[in-house]
Amino acid sequence: MAEYSDTDQIKISKKWFDPPNTGLPAYDDNGNLLSVLEVFNFPDMIEEYLIELEIRNYSKNTIKTYKSIITNFHEFLKTQDDLNDEKRFLRSFKRYIQHLKRDKLVSQNYIYLVTVVSKKFLEFNRLYFLDEVKAPKRTKSLPKSLNESEVKKLISAYDKDIDDDNNEEISKLNLNENNSKTKNKIRNKLILTLLYSSGIRVSELVSLLTKDIDLEDRTMRIRGKGDKDRVVLFDNNAKSLIKKYMIIRESDSDYLFANRLGNSLSTRYIQIMIKDYGKKAGIDKKVTPHILRHSFATHLLKNGVDIRVIQQLLGHSNLSTTQIYTSVDMETLKNVYDKARM
Repeated sequence: MAEYSDTDQIKISKKWFDPPNTGLPAYDDNGNLLSVLEVFNFPDMIEEYLIELEIRNYSKNTIKTYKSIITNFHEFLKTQDDLNDEKRFLRSFKRYIQHLKRDKLVSQNYIYLVTVVSKKFLEFNRLYFLDEVKAPKRTKSLPKSLNESEVKKLISAYDKDIDDDNNEEISKLNLNENNSKTKNKIRNKLILTLLYSSGIRVSELVSLLTKDIDLEDRTMRIRGKGDKDRVVLFDNNAKSLIKKYMIIRESDSDYLFANRLGNSLSTRYIQIMIKDYGKKAGIDKKVTPHILRHSFATHLLKNGVDIRVIQQLLGHSNLSTTQIYTSVDMETLKNVYDKARM
């Protein structure tokens, strides 16, 4: 079943039937008004919803995001004293959105996600308190990317340190040399090289198994969103680094990149590592795994690769998503403009 982690895929469903009677407002045995949170067991509802997302093959990151959104909304609802019926529930939701905008200063896109996820959660539990709420428009900003020079600086940021630690070329690294610091830097360089040369997501990288790599063909089998498999390419630099890394690699884990316990590295670790490399390379831009993915797509497009080929390499279901990732940079636009000689 397809995964609906991308907000473009989330649709606000219209109910084609009359919703069940919620029994609100409700009263206790003494005739006192009950809160919606007393009538409905929200913790159980949240648990059931998250289980359903997992069954539908939503990614761990998506489930984590949805859980955070719903849990935060639930915590806000606990602060509402007049939460007795559908009308007051709707008003409390609007107060929550107002709170996020005024006090938390969240983005418009996050407001969109909160609205969509909250509605979906309630609809899953056959509650249509937010049925009249429309998802706000999202802002569409062009994603950032690094130029080719910046990518080269990033990947080679610690090359000198590797040579200093080793006192020899990486290719001559002694298999028995116990230098974990140097080995980690070689591993990190491979991580950066693979992210850029293949355009895979960081979540796909940490899930990569050694058996999924074909050095002869320079291909990797990737399990992407919605458990969809695809084959991606990597360049000769990555191939060379993989060979060297496999020699110095101490873990016998099935994961290509494993920690000391044999488990896959966390995406958070890689995010922090890349940020550190960006600083070391003197790059002023914010450097993330996702920016490397976008740089990969942008540079392919810039060099004349067909956008549908890029779509396949990135694992996008819709071409429109690829078009956003591969927005033409201003430098290329200026060159084309100047060549036109208008």
